[in-house]
Amino acid sequence: MKKYISSFLVLVSGFAFSQTILNASSPEEFRKMRAENKIKVGDTVVDKTVKPLEYGFVEDKDILKSMYIWEVIDMNDKINQPFYYNNPDGLLATETKSLYKLLLDGALNGDIKEVYDDENFVTRLTPQQIKDRLVSVRVDDEAVNILNSGRQLTEQEKKELTDVYETTTDKVRVLKIFGMWFIDKRDGQMKYRPLGIAAMGPDPQMIGRLGPDGKPLDGANDLIDLFWVFYPNARDVLANNFVYNRKNSAADLSFDDLINARRFSSVIFKSSTGLGNGTIKDYIPRNADEQIEESDRIKSQILDMENDMWNY
Repeated sequence: MKKYISSFLVLVSGFAFSQTILNASSPEEFRKMRAENKIKVGDTVVDKTVKPLEYGFVEDKDILKSMYIWEVIDMNDKINQPFYYNNPDGLLATETKSLYKLLLDGALNGDIKEVYDDENFVTRLTPQQIKDRLVSVRVDDEAVNILNSGRQLTEQEKKELTDVYETTTDKVRVLKIFGMWFIDKRDGQMKYRPLGIAAMGPDPQMIGRLGPDGKPLDGANDLIDLFWVFYPNARDVLANNFVYNRKNSAADLSFDDLINARRFSSVIFKSSTGLGNGTIKDYIPRNADEQIEESDRIKSQILDMENDMWNY
């Protein structure tokens, strides 16, 4: 009988269950420990917060060969769905955020400070600037006429005459990741180091915009980089948040583990070995098949780097 109950707890509803509820004296205590990332062991409460595995210092002289690459991760791909899975905070189900929600919450609450407007990492964004990039508030012509008359809008008029367009979590299904492949001659190994990650979603300034013909404006559905996070600064957050695993409720694979192990499917769209600024669509325009071939060629270059290491 115990075996069947155990199997039921693991499989029902496809949820992952936290073992700490077995030791909690109340739902409130359980939620509190989970929010604080703690676990009860006997009469002792243990902090489960971990530090990500350190990369180690790499000197320039130890890098035999290197290549920067930029990739797109489509979360509609089955293998990438753990990045998108978002589980509500129920009593039994372990809270699991999508990678975008995790980065956004970390950026807004200050846990992740190195957030920038583009991949060059020059202009840093404040939490308020991040919020502003995700929301567009528009007033109707009637509201403009009222304001021009010198009268302020009533609360009811604000609700009726104001439209809010927001890039919400469910609309963010594409990520970009920027990293470096390099050969560490000190270890005789080829390694990958993620350096930046971005979320892509519809531009709230363009959502709902119509042209004179009543049709959506060109580019209204295009995805933009919402913000870029310098990856090393996000590792503490990513290492303490775990990926939903339908097959094993006891698995503790963190987002940091997943990304560093490159357990995702991606397409290279830019590299440091490309022509011009390295973006494939710029030097191979209007030909999707050739763009994919170029992406595959760059992947082959990366593999050749390791092979060449043993050829003298």
